[in-house]
Amino acid sequence: MRSTFRGIFIVIIAILFISNTAEAQPKKGEFIQASIGLGMSAPYEDYNIFGNGFYAQAEYVFAFKKWLGVRPYAGFISTNPSKSGTDTSLSEYRVTSKAFLLGGKARICAPIPWIAPYIELGVGVSAGSFETFTPSTYKKDSGLLMHIPYTLGLALGKNHEVEIAVTYYEHPSVDQFSGALSVGFSFPLDK
Repeated sequence: MRSTFRGIFIVIIAILFISNTAEAQPKKGEFIQASIGLGMSAPYEDYNIFGNGFYAQAEYVFAFKKWLGVRPYAGFISTNPSKSGTDTSLSEYRVTSKAFLLGGKARICAPIPWIAPYIELGVGVSAGSFETFTPSTYKKDSGLLMHIPYTLGLALGKNHEVEIAVTYYEHPSVDQFSGALSVGFSFPLDK
């Protein structure tokens, strides 16, 4: 618990130092986007079984319009089994993922001042290992697996310098999805 608070404190300090030079997509041009956050993994089925861990991603952004951009990305997610609540009957089950993520996605953004909501959708490949072990499913796989990324987020600030997002990566071949609650910053390449 103490390490979680320490991590959140470090992220807040980084936001304060980086936000003066960062800009999000609600401007046209090319950017590098960096995101970091809390990773998670869960099965498709409705069980209180999940994993948690670390998530990081970098994107090269081509913003054709203030409201439309294309984003090739590379990222990493690592989750470990999480002890879930008081349901001890599920304690032997787990959902984990440890993978590098590569792909591309498109963003549609509402370039509203101070708060710009956006959605992203794409396709990619995960290189790593995945395990989904629930009362009704046992799937374990490693290597290259296809994934479908989608994101809901907000670009915040006068110049939309900070982004807060919930990102998911569907992994149909192992009946699980990975995801993250992340904070991101975009750095313009063409001033």
